[in-house]
Amino acid sequence: MSFAENFRSRKLLSFALVAFTLCVGIVIGTVITVNWGVRAAKGDQTAPGATPLTIPSPVELSTAFSQIAKQVEPSVVNISTTYLPQAPARSRNRQQAAPANPFDDGQGDTGNGFEDFFRFFGNPMGPGTGAAPDRKAEALGSGVVIDRAGYILTNNHVVDKADRIQVKFADDPIEYDAKVVGVDAQTDLAVIRVEGKKDLVAAKIGNSDAVQVGDWAVAIGSPFGFQATVTAGIISAKERDIPGGESSQYQHFLQTDAAINPGNSGGPLLNARGEVIGINTAIASRTGGYQGIGFALPINAAADIYNQIIKNGKVTRGSIGIKFTPSDQDRARANLKVAGVQEGVFVEQVAPGGPADKVGVEAGDVIVSLNGKPVKTGNDLVNPVTATPVGNTVEVGVVHNGKSETKKLVVGDIAQIWAEDFGGATAAPGVTRPQGTSARFGISIQNLNDRRRQALAMKEPGGVEVVAVEPDSFADDVGLQQGDILLSINRKDVASVEDVTGLQANLKTGDAVQFRVLRKGGRNGEWTSLFVAGMLPANQQ
Repeated sequence: MSFAENFRSRKLLSFALVAFTLCVGIVIGTVITVNWGVRAAKGDQTAPGATPLTIPSPVELSTAFSQIAKQVEPSVVNISTTYLPQAPARSRNRQQAAPANPFDDGQGDTGNGFEDFFRFFGNPMGPGTGAAPDRKAEALGSGVVIDRAGYILTNNHVVDKADRIQVKFADDPIEYDAKVVGVDAQTDLAVIRVEGKKDLVAAKIGNSDAVQVGDWAVAIGSPFGFQATVTAGIISAKERDIPGGESSQYQHFLQTDAAINPGNSGGPLLNARGEVIGINTAIASRTGGYQGIGFALPINAAADIYNQIIKNGKVTRGSIGIKFTPSDQDRARANLKVAGVQEGVFVEQVAPGGPADKVGVEAGDVIVSLNGKPVKTGNDLVNPVTATPVGNTVEVGVVHNGKSETKKLVVGDIAQIWAEDFGGATAAPGVTRPQGTSARFGISIQNLNDRRRQALAMKEPGGVEVVAVEPDSFADDVGLQQGDILLSINRKDVASVEDVTGLQANLKTGDAVQFRVLRKGGRNGEWTSLFVAGMLPANQQ
């Protein structure tokens, strides 16, 4: 082989070797790039070590609440009310007029501490809430069917003064007109009826006396208009009283932490068997919304009222014609202490001509039994008396001036006995009351001369006149009023300003102080004897 041929052969071999090396490099580089590049990309998009999630097959964990909802929802209704522009004065064809609600509806501040906290929801756009009287207004609430004939239980404040009431059922787009059958303002309960709806489902009624604190509770209603809303909780307390006037005497609520909001009013509170145990009525709230404290009228009380309404169109309550201070207040404890009785209901006022007055029960007596059963609190007396038919006789055990007596009296109608509440005497227009002598208790008093007694039409001797009461004083707290005639302090008669100041000198902080007074008022402006009392605070000696 010549030199030239040998050179060409070597050159070709070198070129082939270089080409082979390049190809191998390209292949290796490609493999490395692909493998590491993919891994790097995967590292950017997923979490290292993560395992994909899988959805299990559907399993029913609990059916209790869902079964209650399915069972009761057909019986729970949404109630909408319409209020037409109001004329200056307008009459209502109602069997029973409803007094002003003792609590605000959450739309404004009425200046009462309890009203800021306790809410009887009210109609948020209805009368009395600031809605313009010259514009149409609407409001929402709830109710529960308790009779297939179309009878529905709800709150009185849901339908009060409404010009039109419409009821909407679950899974039914039609709104049915309803009419009020009767109301009971004292318990905030109303019975309404719809016609034209077929296949109504009545809810099952339970026994609220069987309810225990800690039991499950379910509320169904239309909070804020959201129909068929179901919430659950427990029974937080029983026999819960809410401060607020005469009607609170007849409202001993079930308390629950099941979520209740405006719009739930009138809807049912249910037990774990889906039975109605209460009618949702109020909440305790700083904001007007749910804060875990709701109140329902027990169904046993609601059933009694319902039965009276469908039978008579109204509710009649018995009364023996007395007034008293709730037993848990200092005034009541002070009165009992002065009377020398450990337990009982202290009679502060007796209705003239009423059942108690006719048998000789007097202000200052203590009722200790009713029909042979001990009376320890106001509820022990009021509940059985109000449930006693008018005209029936009851036997009352009374302590009068330290002596025990038994009296039989005929129960009267509370609406007739207390047709008008007694009010404090006020000066006639243009008349200025004379300036009295300042007395420690927070009152100004003056002696009574013959001319003044004649002007006041007083027949009872003795006493001094209260001409002023200092706001937020001890006298104001226990209920003394301008115009009262102060007859005695702790059962010791007073006939002059000096008598009062002399008795004050022997009193110290924490002592029970009882005043017997005459107060003028009532339908005919007659004088009435009553007692007020309290425990003397440190700054009012």
